[in-house]
Amino acid sequence: MALLPILQYPDPRLHKVARAVTQVNDETRRLVRDMAETMYAAPGIGLAATQVDVHLRVIVMDISETHDDLKVFINPELQAQSGEEEGEEGCLSVPGIYEKVRRAARVTVRALNQQGEPFTLQADGLLAVCIQHETDHLQGHVFVEHLSHLKQSRIRAKLKKQRRETL
Repeated sequence: MALLPILQYPDPRLHKVARAVTQVNDETRRLVRDMAETMYAAPGIGLAATQVDVHLRVIVMDISETHDDLKVFINPELQAQSGEEEGEEGCLSVPGIYEKVRRAARVTVRALNQQGEPFTLQADGLLAVCIQHETDHLQGHVFVEHLSHLKQSRIRAKLKKQRRETL
C-alpha cells in the first residue's frame, strides 16, 4: 500500500471528469487500498480518485468514529435525492477551509463494491453529504464551487497565502 499525493484546490486536475471503471480487478482493488490508506492518514472521512489524480469513478469513505467501516463506491450514480439541509463541509483538497453548503438531505446511490458486485444504498445525514461531496469530485467539482464567487476568491487567496507561509 502507498500514500498518494492529494491535489490541492485550485489545481486544474481537480476539474477533470472521471471515467467509469470498466473492470473491477486487482489494480482497482489496489487503488482502493491506497486511497483508503491516504484518506485515513490525512485524516479525512472521504476521498475520490480525482483528488489523487486518478480520473476513475472510485470513492472511499469512512464516517465512523473508530475508522473501521470503510465504504467503497465504484462507478457511483445518484439515483434519487430528497429534502434539503445545510451543513459545514471541509475537503482534503481544500485544507483548513470549512463552509456551509446546501445538499440533499437523503440520497440513494447505486455502485459496485470492490468485488465488482452492484449494490444500492440509501443514506441520510453525514453519509448522504459525503456521498454527494465525493461524487461532485468525480464530476470535476470542488465543494467551494457551491459558494459565491466572492467566497471562492477569498478561499483561493487564503490558500495561496498558506502555501507561501509553508515554503
